[in-house]
Amino acid sequence: MKKHFMLALLASTISCAQETPKVKQVKKMTPKTDLKGIKVVNALDPICQMKTAEYLKDTAVFKGKTYGFCSDYCKKEFKKNHAKYAQNK
Repeated sequence: MKKHFMLALLASTISCAQETPKVKQVKKMTPKTDLKGIKVVNALDPICQMKTAEYLKDTAVFKGKTYGFCSDYCKKEFKKNHAKYAQNK
């Protein structure tokens, strides 16, 4: 009886000691160019509402105004429908 218990305990210990799968590291978004000092007309990204002052990664110009975005995805969404997202100032 003790042998069976010890074998079961040993088997469970070995199976739990297997290496856990490695998780891929997510790349940190970095701007293609230095965007410090660029003034944009929007305080929030018009797509996702992130603060452009803290997360500015890309810009686009529409009707002479520079809009800031936190990512290339948000910029692409803006370009699909400028009128929906552009400020009416």
